[in-house]
Amino acid sequence: MDLSSASTQDASLKARASRVAKIAAAHADDVDKAGRFPQEAIEALKAERLMGIQIPLDCGGEARSTSEIAEVCTILGQACAASAMIFAMHQIKVSSLVSHGTDADWHRGFMQRICSEQLLLGSATTEGGIGGNLRNSICAIDIDGETCRLEKDATVISYGSYADAILITSRAHKDAPPSDQVMTVFLKDQYTLEQTHVWDTMGMRGTCSDGFLFKGEAPAVQILPKPFAEIAAQSMLASSHLLWSALWYGIAVDAFSKAQAFVRAAARKTPGSQPPGLVQLAEMSSQLQVIRSNILHGLNAYENAIADHDRLSSMGFAVAMNNVKIASSEMILPVINQALRICGIMGYKNGTPFSLGRHLRDARSAELMISNDRILGNTATMLLVQKQETGLLG
Repeated sequence: MDLSSASTQDASLKARASRVAKIAAAHADDVDKAGRFPQEAIEALKAERLMGIQIPLDCGGEARSTSEIAEVCTILGQACAASAMIFAMHQIKVSSLVSHGTDADWHRGFMQRICSEQLLLGSATTEGGIGGNLRNSICAIDIDGETCRLEKDATVISYGSYADAILITSRAHKDAPPSDQVMTVFLKDQYTLEQTHVWDTMGMRGTCSDGFLFKGEAPAVQILPKPFAEIAAQSMLASSHLLWSALWYGIAVDAFSKAQAFVRAAARKTPGSQPPGLVQLAEMSSQLQVIRSNILHGLNAYENAIADHDRLSSMGFAVAMNNVKIASSEMILPVINQALRICGIMGYKNGTPFSLGRHLRDARSAELMISNDRILGNTATMLLVQKQETGLLG
């Protein structure tokens, strides 16, 4: 994308995201079919200067809210879910820096680099032996004077081969229990990756989240100054559930749009009569409204709580964010299934204007990131002591 020509266009966040989405959509089927990294979409994100939009103004960013970033995820999700997921994962990592790194000189400088160089941040929180339990680590960071070293068997690193830096979790030291964790930033020239697992999946194929043996060495100042328990509770939990939900909503919205176009085409062929699928379309619209309301409520709750660390770390807040994720991930599949029933064989086939195979496969990942069963188990434990909301206004 020509930066000079982009600068003469609409500079609003929605317009910038829409231009990226147009590029992402043009390559989405090939990205999915080949299981390749959506390079065109990521280059477009960088050209539109979207990588650092969450970062504070005094660090070179735009100080955009989580709601604004979620809207970008929804726009991208309607075009290419893999591109949207990469953007969401990147912004989730940025949220940890913004929430917990602004008082540290190195991390402030790093945020300035993210903005000026449009760096892409990867994530390494899973590990062989613990599965998807990001709140436990086996590996431990070794701090030797002003240097830290880490070796981790990371079964998944989000787009690890393509990231400019990786934020990685570990135990705080070799004698720390599994839950005493830190998160460290390693720049691309500070680590090596030895591939151990191949990302050959049903959906979200373009995220290219292979597994690697990670070996890194960096200045110890690159360890985030707050414990990972605080980072997870106060930024990662909400950012993950809300931004993921926003992009999943985008997938469902695009499925609805295809079904709507199919019904409209049928209506034009038989004017004066109700086309098949019209009532089902109305049902889908109702379901989408519920999903959207759920996400908006979660975004509002998070942004009202941002200044209150005690509230962000409370069980009630964790339950609320968990419920946003559970509801969003489980409600999008019926919408897409309904769209498939409306479009019939034209939705089932690849290469038609109504094809829904990619949508259905990408949406299947929603219940697995992080496993809904794991989240429900955590919520159930908290509900032993946490009172359920009983009023509409809290």
